[in-house]
Amino acid sequence: MAKPLGPGPFPGVVLIHHAPGWDEWYLEATRRFAHHGYLAIAPNLYHRVGHGTPEDVGAMVRAAGGVPDAQVVGDIEGGLAWLRMQQVHNGKVGVIGTCSGGRHTYLVACQSAGVDAAADLWGGGVVMTPDQLNDNRPVAPIDMTANLLCPLLGIFGNEDRSPTPEQVDEHEAALKSHGKTYEFHRYDGAGHGFFYYDRAMYRQEQAVDGWSKVWDFFGRHLSA
Repeated sequence: MAKPLGPGPFPGVVLIHHAPGWDEWYLEATRRFAHHGYLAIAPNLYHRVGHGTPEDVGAMVRAAGGVPDAQVVGDIEGGLAWLRMQQVHNGKVGVIGTCSGGRHTYLVACQSAGVDAAADLWGGGVVMTPDQLNDNRPVAPIDMTANLLCPLLGIFGNEDRSPTPEQVDEHEAALKSHGKTYEFHRYDGAGHGFFYYDRAMYRQEQAVDGWSKVWDFFGRHLSA
């Protein structure tokens, strides 16, 4: 959890970590949100699995077939409830996630009442084929689009393979068909995870612009 300096009130944001786990990038991103004036919390969605480095815990989660969607949504709803209980909270809450966290962001935005804005950053697995469904992931998130409850921001790299540009097109078509409020931004020269400054996939120019889209989106939808 990270809190801005000053008396507030502040909007709240839950950060939903990616498949590699609750790692240094997410700790830094949580502090970054506080620097920008948000009461921020990043729950460790893998805490039930065991202890170790993010790499070790992530490997254990993958070996177990991932975490159940319903469990993740419940954990994030707990984070949202915690934010709403804080005296310095302004009453507005948003969710943001990257990679699998982007997918989970979309699930929360379609199922959890009271979310004011959601940002899906290159969330793979929103569009799924029937053979990809299992006990942990029984429903494709795109099939929940009719229930989307808040404005959605999407940020994607055009060189990504999960989601592919074609899958992003399919997602956008579903949003349009249901009349949802959304904005998608797509970046040439960028693939999966292009915000991750500690990895070879980082693309500075695209990441800087993408972050500006995040701050503008949440600034418009989460201000009191």
